[in-house]
Amino acid sequence: QVQLVESGGGLMQAGDSLRLSCTASGRTFSNYAMAWFRQATGKEREFVAAINLSGSRTNYADYLNGRFTISRRNAANTVYLQMNSLKPEDTAVYYCAARLWERNTQRDQYPYWGQGTQVTVSS
Repeated sequence: QVQLVESGGGLMQAGDSLRLSCTASGRTFSNYAMAWFRQATGKEREFVAAINLSGSRTNYADYLNGRFTISRRNAANTVYLQMNSLKPEDTAVYYCAARLWERNTQRDQYPYWGQGTQVTVSS
Protein backbone atom coordinates (compact mmCIF):
# COMPACT_ATOMS: atom_id res chain seq x y z
CA GLN A 1 0.00 0.00 0.00
CA VAL A 2 1.02 3.56 -0.71
CA GLN A 3 -0.28 6.36 1.48
CA LEU A 4 -0.54 9.79 -0.06
CA VAL A 5 -1.04 13.10 1.71
CA GLU A 6 -1.64 16.33 -0.18
CA SER A 7 -1.00 19.80 1.16
CA GLY A 8 -0.78 23.38 -0.02
CA GLY A 9 -4.34 24.18 -1.00
CA GLY A 10 -6.03 27.42 -0.07
CA LEU A 11 -8.05 30.47 -1.06
CA MET A 12 -6.41 32.39 -3.90
CA GLN A 13 -7.10 35.32 -6.18
CA ALA A 14 -7.25 35.03 -9.96
CA GLY A 15 -3.73 35.36 -11.36
CA ASP A 16 -2.01 34.03 -8.24
CA SER A 17 0.39 31.11 -8.12
CA LEU A 18 0.23 28.13 -5.78
CA ARG A 19 2.25 24.98 -5.28
CA LEU A 20 0.65 21.76 -4.11
CA SER A 21 2.65 18.95 -2.56
CA CYS A 22 1.88 15.27 -2.17
CA THR A 23 4.06 13.15 0.10
CA ALA A 24 4.04 9.37 -0.16
CA SER A 25 4.85 6.69 2.36
CA GLY A 26 4.67 2.94 2.60
CA ARG A 27 6.49 1.81 -0.53
CA THR A 28 9.41 2.75 -2.74
CA PHE A 29 8.28 6.07 -4.15
CA SER A 30 10.54 5.89 -7.20
CA ASN A 31 8.65 2.81 -8.42
CA TYR A 32 5.43 4.80 -8.80
CA ALA A 33 4.25 7.05 -11.57
CA MET A 34 2.38 9.98 -10.05
CA ALA A 35 -0.47 12.14 -11.21
CA TRP A 36 -2.71 15.00 -10.17
CA PHE A 37 -6.44 14.99 -10.77
CA ARG A 38 -9.06 17.51 -9.73
CA GLN A 39 -12.75 17.47 -9.03
CA ALA A 40 -14.98 20.53 -9.02
CA THR A 41 -18.32 20.48 -7.24
CA GLY A 42 -20.86 18.58 -9.30
CA LYS A 43 -18.33 17.44 -11.89
CA GLU A 44 -16.36 14.29 -12.55
CA ARG A 45 -12.78 13.95 -11.43
CA GLU A 46 -10.52 14.96 -14.30
CA PHE A 47 -6.90 14.49 -15.22
CA VAL A 48 -4.51 17.37 -14.64
CA ALA A 49 -0.93 16.08 -15.02
CA ALA A 50 1.21 12.96 -14.72
CA ILE A 51 4.92 12.27 -14.32
CA ASN A 52 7.06 9.20 -14.85
CA LEU A 53 9.31 7.49 -12.34
CA SER A 54 12.36 9.66 -12.82
CA GLY A 55 10.54 12.90 -13.52
CA SER A 56 11.88 13.11 -17.06
CA ARG A 57 8.52 12.75 -18.81
CA THR A 58 5.22 14.46 -18.15
CA ASN A 59 1.68 14.68 -19.50
CA TYR A 60 -0.74 17.56 -19.12
CA ALA A 61 -4.40 18.15 -19.76
CA ASP A 62 -4.91 20.28 -22.85
CA TYR A 63 -7.05 22.84 -21.04
CA LEU A 64 -4.13 23.94 -18.88
CA ASN A 65 -2.35 25.75 -21.74
CA GLY A 66 0.98 25.48 -19.98
CA ARG A 67 -0.05 27.10 -16.70
CA PHE A 68 0.71 24.11 -14.44
CA THR A 69 3.93 22.12 -13.95
CA ILE A 70 4.26 18.73 -12.32
CA SER A 71 7.56 17.68 -10.80
CA ARG A 72 8.86 15.21 -8.27
CA ARG A 73 11.68 14.81 -5.81
CA ASN A 74 12.21 11.12 -5.17
CA ALA A 75 14.62 11.72 -2.28
CA ALA A 76 11.76 13.47 -0.50
CA ASN A 77 9.01 11.06 -1.62
CA THR A 78 7.11 14.08 -2.91
CA VAL A 79 5.37 15.16 -6.08
CA TYR A 80 4.50 18.79 -6.71
CA LEU A 81 2.03 20.73 -8.80
CA GLN A 82 3.06 24.31 -9.52
CA MET A 83 -0.02 26.26 -10.59
CA ASN A 84 0.41 29.68 -12.18
CA SER A 85 -2.06 32.23 -13.50
CA LEU A 86 -4.87 30.67 -11.51
CA LYS A 87 -8.40 31.12 -12.74
CA PRO A 88 -11.76 30.75 -10.97
CA GLU A 89 -12.40 27.64 -13.07
CA ASP A 90 -9.38 26.01 -11.40
CA THR A 91 -11.44 25.84 -8.20
CA ALA A 92 -11.59 22.17 -7.21
CA VAL A 93 -10.36 19.54 -4.82
CA TYR A 94 -6.97 18.42 -6.08
CA TYR A 95 -5.95 14.80 -5.61
CA CYS A 96 -2.66 13.09 -6.13
CA ALA A 97 -2.61 9.50 -7.30
CA ALA A 98 -0.03 6.75 -7.73
CA ARG A 99 0.39 3.65 -9.84
CA LEU A 100 3.29 1.28 -10.37
CA TRP A 101 5.70 1.94 -13.21
CA GLU A 102 3.95 3.60 -16.15
CA ARG A 103 2.22 6.97 -16.06
CA ASN A 104 -1.35 7.17 -17.32
CA THR A 105 -4.00 9.83 -17.82
CA GLN A 106 -7.02 7.71 -16.85
CA ARG A 107 -8.23 7.94 -13.27
CA ASP A 108 -9.35 4.30 -13.13
CA GLN A 109 -5.73 3.23 -13.73
CA TYR A 110 -4.59 4.66 -10.41
CA PRO A 111 -5.19 2.45 -7.35
CA TYR A 112 -3.77 4.83 -4.75
CA TRP A 113 -5.22 8.21 -3.89
CA GLY A 114 -4.75 10.94 -1.36
CA GLN A 115 -7.56 12.62 0.52
CA GLY A 116 -7.42 15.79 -1.58
CA THR A 117 -6.70 19.43 -0.92
CA GLN A 118 -9.11 22.26 -1.70
CA VAL A 119 -8.08 25.05 -4.03
CA THR A 120 -10.48 27.97 -4.34
CA VAL A 121 -9.80 30.80 -6.77
CA SER A 122 -11.85 33.96 -6.53
CA SER A 123 -12.18 36.59 -9.21
